[in-house]
Amino acid sequence: MAGPDTSPPAKLRKLSVIVPVFNERNTVVEVLRRMRSIELPDGVEREIIVVDDGSADGTRDVLRQLGDSTVRIVVHDRNRGKGAAVRTGFGHATGEYVLIQDADLEYDPDDWPKLLNPVLRGKARVVYGSRFTGERRNMLLLHWIGNRFLSLVTNVLFNTTLSDMETCYKLIERDLVTGLRLQSDSFDIEAEITAKILKRGIRIYEVPISYSGREFDEGKKLTWRDGLSALRTLVVYRVRD
Repeated sequence: MAGPDTSPPAKLRKLSVIVPVFNERNTVVEVLRRMRSIELPDGVEREIIVVDDGSADGTRDVLRQLGDSTVRIVVHDRNRGKGAAVRTGFGHATGEYVLIQDADLEYDPDDWPKLLNPVLRGKARVVYGSRFTGERRNMLLLHWIGNRFLSLVTNVLFNTTLSDMETCYKLIERDLVTGLRLQSDSFDIEAEITAKILKRGIRIYEVPISYSGREFDEGKKLTWRDGLSALRTLVVYRVRD
């Protein structure tokens, strides 16, 4: 791994928020309403990029009515996976920093100021929101074990102390994202992003966030297979040059 990164954080003038969406017709309107209502620091613009990843439940029809000067809608003709949607969003971003925001209301945009604060103070180029250090609706035991295990593996492989590697809330300097050359199409995008950042010697700043997790009967899409894929991704990028 590279030695510690000492590059100064870029100044934040525009925040690009990437929203990967797949079959979230019932929640996407509310999450966009909340995102538009968040008051950003003076001088910081917002850019919201919604990537519809081949939804088949009417989400696309809803999104057609939501685009405006701050919300751009990008469409995948078929479902390609969360990672592919996130990478598409990164490719359209123009802000100095990018933030991933799921459309299922598990993560609350009211927490954006907590994520932005270390960047505004010049403390970090990468900030993660931790679901395990803030208030939360408790997960099912197997989900809790899976998330904690993957964070533990990350810490062992990359000599760090993350509490929540799998969090959606990742705020990252855009120039850094561009240099990562991301490849994942599925949920293992979280592991790939984390592994490549840590391997570059960049330490990740964590802040507590609230979390209201869904379960499978409420529309949650992650399964144990995604956990195995994330584990494999961590190991592969740890040993790969």
